[in-house]
Amino acid sequence: MGGFGQYVLDAQGEGILEPDRAAWARWFETADRSLARDTVGGAEVSTAFVGIDHRFGGAGPPLLWETRIFGGPRDGYQTRHATRAEALDGHRKAVELARSAAPGAAVTPGAGSASAEGA
Repeated sequence: MGGFGQYVLDAQGEGILEPDRAAWARWFETADRSLARDTVGGAEVSTAFVGIDHRFGGAGPPLLWETRIFGGPRDGYQTRHATRAEALDGHRKAVELARSAAPGAAVTPGAGSASAEGA
């Protein structure tokens, strides 16, 4: 497996194992890995494909997506996801978490955002 479980995105946006570490590195340098991004008041909620299994050998499917909140009362919130669908759902939940921490805050969808996709 190449050591640390490196993955790339297939044509449908799902993670697939890339056993060649050099091929993975070339892909990773130029790939658009952002899945969703929203601004909630002064916070940014971002979900991206991380390309490395963050389960680090534990039981279960690889954790390939990460959702984080930057800024605002929930700054530092982070969760990881195994599938693209789970990542989109996790992004929506993080947007709601950020919104609940800042009542009345407007949500400004970014490109590819979960809000723009009908959240």
